[in-house]
Amino acid sequence: MSYGTPTIPARAGAGFKLDHAADIARTCPDIGWFEVHPENYMVEGGPRLAALARLRADYPLSLHGVGLSLGSAATPDLQHLKEFRRLTDRFEPGLVSDHLSWSAEGGDYFADLLPLPMTGAALDIVCRNVTIAQDVLRRPLLIENPSVYAGFDGAEMEESDFLIALARRTGCGLLLDVNNAYVSGRNMGFTAAAYLDGFPGELIGEIHLAGHTVERHPEGELLIDTHSTAVPDPVWQLYEKLVARIGPRPTLIEWDNDVPAWPVLAAEVRKADGILSALAREPAHA
Repeated sequence: MSYGTPTIPARAGAGFKLDHAADIARTCPDIGWFEVHPENYMVEGGPRLAALARLRADYPLSLHGVGLSLGSAATPDLQHLKEFRRLTDRFEPGLVSDHLSWSAEGGDYFADLLPLPMTGAALDIVCRNVTIAQDVLRRPLLIENPSVYAGFDGAEMEESDFLIALARRTGCGLLLDVNNAYVSGRNMGFTAAAYLDGFPGELIGEIHLAGHTVERHPEGELLIDTHSTAVPDPVWQLYEKLVARIGPRPTLIEWDNDVPAWPVLAAEVRKADGILSALAREPAHA
């Protein structure tokens, strides 16, 4: 299975919130695309699904999963995958993605996207699970790099090497979350720019941008990927450097907590669109 060409334009998009639906319907903003979490729409009907249908009539759509638990030791839940597949068949999203994480085990589901050890055994499990998911969905996935707050003993490879190997072995693409890279770098003591530079451009199908918060403890600062603020300047700078290297990619502004009024979110999307437009006129040097 190959990654192929996305049907989402290489523009900026926004996470769709029902609170913004009326503003979007009234103003028909010039937004490249919208993204939703499919788990919020795996229902038979009702106003939520109707709102998504109205949105899809006017805009391309991306489905960004949070429930496949691709890092679990068990194989993906087949019923969950079938419901996911019904949603993709109905709405024909241009991109489908999930996370390098696990969140379910033995019928128990957790609120967090939990990290994996960077080992060969873990890589084998994730490759198996991504392959199963892609076979059921009948399309390649994009897999997102995590935000990291603590490391595992016994790591056998760097996270970037893990993700690259996953893409090479399964045919999936990569979703690079620049804020996650910045948060992880600050927490774990590595340089986010060097981390992002390690990814081949041809594997990257989408980019995420978001804000974070800083917790201050006696031991030092801890950055938390909260998606609750505007994109901070260091993340914008990393984004510009990444796009200058690989060329424009579909780029999502994530703002999931303390969600602002629609004009505030739309301004962030326009800022990303401006960067993409400016850098599209320059040759990428990946």
